[in-house]
Amino acid sequence: MFKSGLMLGGFAWLLMVGQPAFAADTGKEPGATAAPAHHEQAPGFFRLRLGDFEITSLSDGGGAFQEGWLVGEPAAIHPAGDGAGLSSHSLDATDSGFLVNTGEHLILIDAGTGGWWGGASFGRLGKNLERAGYKPEQVDIVLLTHLHSDHIGGLTTRSGKRIFPNAEVYVAKADNDFWLSPEIAAKAPKEAQEFFLTAQAVAAPYVKAGKWHTFEGVIDIAHGVRSHPLPGHTPGHTGYDFTSQGQQLLLWGDILHSPNVQFQHPEVTVVFDVDPTTAATERAQLMSSLAGKDVLVGGPHLAFPSLGRLRKAGTGYVWEPAAYSENWVQR
Repeated sequence: MFKSGLMLGGFAWLLMVGQPAFAADTGKEPGATAAPAHHEQAPGFFRLRLGDFEITSLSDGGGAFQEGWLVGEPAAIHPAGDGAGLSSHSLDATDSGFLVNTGEHLILIDAGTGGWWGGASFGRLGKNLERAGYKPEQVDIVLLTHLHSDHIGGLTTRSGKRIFPNAEVYVAKADNDFWLSPEIAAKAPKEAQEFFLTAQAVAAPYVKAGKWHTFEGVIDIAHGVRSHPLPGHTPGHTGYDFTSQGQQLLLWGDILHSPNVQFQHPEVTVVFDVDPTTAATERAQLMSSLAGKDVLVGGPHLAFPSLGRLRKAGTGYVWEPAAYSENWVQR
């Protein structure tokens, strides 16, 4: 259970189990055996086209956000004003990563939990990457939005093996210097130290291999790929802009955690924002700049496939998700 005083670290989720099974009318005579139910879902990947780029969302898993992690005016968190709370379904959330094939590079943006955190409901990104037709060794660039466990765990096995052996990994220097600092970790609350230790363990084999790189501010990482600083959630929290044939995509990391609350009330923060004031400011400014523009947006904690666009609606915003299609098309 997350403790209210903890201002650092990654997520904790309520795992969703016990989905009800419903019997269907098969039209068979009484006593006939019904077809067995199948509990497997479809593979957790979704792709679309952005100019000449192929964008693939990769699901790492799902759960439910805890209402107590939201920080703000009660009327914003409880729009009805009755204090009755939000239903667990209104707080459903996912954890996703994104794969961008530019034709020159195969770029992974965030790597999911990888079994380092979150339990059995998570850790599926690697399997879904392979289901999507790729192998880990084909990834040559990994871009990290920040160093929380649910975004980096999929980089490294518990035994210290690099899962993406040919990838150059990039992270903002401010995040690197914060989470990989033994001195800062030693001063952190006991509950937060696990997240520092995870970041250090996950990064270590890439650092040793010379595959771990830091950057500051806005840099061009590859053709059509640029960093987009969005500090607040963590010191070096960073999004990434992709541009091809005039089409734009922003992968904004953890700029938002609870879509059903924060799209209407961007001022609401979460207890694990390191700097909640800056996080709220960045969120409000970014949403205002994106609303009404034809910019595709991707966020790890938006409902899968975690891609869509923003539209202004009153004092808040409406999320317009990318519609599913079996065809690899521009959406």
